Amino acid sequence: MIRFVCNKKYLLFFILLFLIEAGIAYFLKSGFIRYTVGDFLVVILLYCFLKGFLKGNSRAIALVTLGIAYTVEFLQATNFLGVLGLKQHQWAHLVFGNSFSIQDLVAYTLGILLVIYLENRSPDH
Repeated sequence: MIRFVCNKKYLLFFILLFLIEAGIAYFLKSGFIRYTVGDFLVVILLYCFLKGFLKGNSRAIALVTLGIAYTVEFLQATNFLGVLGLKQHQWAHLVFGNSFSIQDLVAYTLGILLVIYLENRSPDH
């Protein structure tokens, strides 16, 4: 069962990861850290955001997070930003991306596997 909560620990991790992601986006315009590490971290950021407000099975929340990431990635293979009228907005390309990549799916998967591993090692688990 999932309940709504306010978990400060996860929200602090979310804020920290958001600042790191913003720094990566601002200072790095290309390369491994910008794309691969950024994708690895973004699923952890999204997981921390969800865990900041939801109390429930960590593995289930991790899999929902991965499902969201995969959905956004697969939407990049379509013209969904154009359909939504957001194609000309730079922020939409930054948030949603603009090209499908298997490498991104691998980065998302590895990020969630790290989350599951850390959650299983946590004394709160």
